[in-house]
Amino acid sequence: MQTPELDVRYVAKLARLALSDEEIETFQRQLAQVLGHVEQLRSVDVSHVDALAHASPVHNVFRADVERPGFTPAEALANAPKKANDLFIVTKVVE
Repeated sequence: MQTPELDVRYVAKLARLALSDEEIETFQRQLAQVLGHVEQLRSVDVSHVDALAHASPVHNVFRADVERPGFTPAEALANAPKKANDLFIVTKVVE
């Protein structure tokens, strides 16, 4: 399969990148090389390889949900610059 023409200028515009003509030419060449390598990978026979999500077996990676002691409201608010009714008072950030 031939490497399709990549529109680096269009992608740069979408990403709001100001690229020079020299940079566009360089990236065009580099992306074509990357797609060439991907094409090589497509030719590898992987029919005998099982599909998997992890390279090593992973079973139940979550820890048990155990209740642990936490801060009391007074401890949590101890260093707060402003507080009222067991709540933090913060500056309004939405208009």
